[in-house]
Amino acid sequence: MALPHVVSSPSSTSLSPSFKSKPPFHSLRSLSPTVDNRRRCKLNSSFRCSSSSFSEKHHNNAKSPKSDDIVELPLFPLPLVLFPGAILPLQIFEFRYRIMMHTLLQSDLRFGVVYSDSVSGSAAEVGCVGEVVKHERLVDDRFFLICKGQERFRVTNVVRTKPYLVGEVTWLEDRPSGEENLDSLANEVEVLMKEVIRLSNRLNGKAEKEVQDLRRNQFPTPFSFFVGSTFEGAPREQQALLELEDTAARLKRERETLRNTLNYLTAASAVKDVFPSSS
Repeated sequence: MALPHVVSSPSSTSLSPSFKSKPPFHSLRSLSPTVDNRRRCKLNSSFRCSSSSFSEKHHNNAKSPKSDDIVELPLFPLPLVLFPGAILPLQIFEFRYRIMMHTLLQSDLRFGVVYSDSVSGSAAEVGCVGEVVKHERLVDDRFFLICKGQERFRVTNVVRTKPYLVGEVTWLEDRPSGEENLDSLANEVEVLMKEVIRLSNRLNGKAEKEVQDLRRNQFPTPFSFFVGSTFEGAPREQQALLELEDTAARLKRERETLRNTLNYLTAASAVKDVFPSSS
């Protein structure tokens, strides 16, 4: 189920200067955060520093990496943002990334996804680990992958660029949110998302049925990542959300964006009621 254009907040100030969003967003996805990317993605080994962040670990391995660990990680620049917990289907056909896949199949099946801006050609410093949970090797040596977002990281050094990009990374964690009531914030965001979905369905001529439980008992931090993953078509805004330092700040920014979107949809719905032929 796709949601409508999302209007960004003019009051948002935490975007990295190199990744300022411009309204409206193309779309917002409400259910599965799956991103299907099958187009050619050019590698760029030049990392532009953007606002850094810390995040929550989401890997299920008992030996979860610590924030002060420094490890080498294969990096895959893409014109999208992967969030912890999100599902990412990929088709690998470029030679250097096929080499990377052969290496990963003999190791831990984890690589780093970093957002590559198609306009500036630069890659973000903060990314998210993609773990291959399912793969299929095709007859022409291409690969079809299903990946799941895991920990966030920051690239601290580029180790090599051939045959594919490898960097040294440190793991990022969200800082404590102090006195903030994270559950209350998450519930507010969920209510707004449901209203956005309801009005979107109405404007698109779909039945106005009750929206399912979007949180699904998720804690506030993974829920904030889920919400960010639904802001499809606005990778700069998604990158800013990925880089934020704490869950409360992320949820507040998402709340503001959803409020703006709801105001836009409410006005559009009113126009449709008065002028049905304009829809």
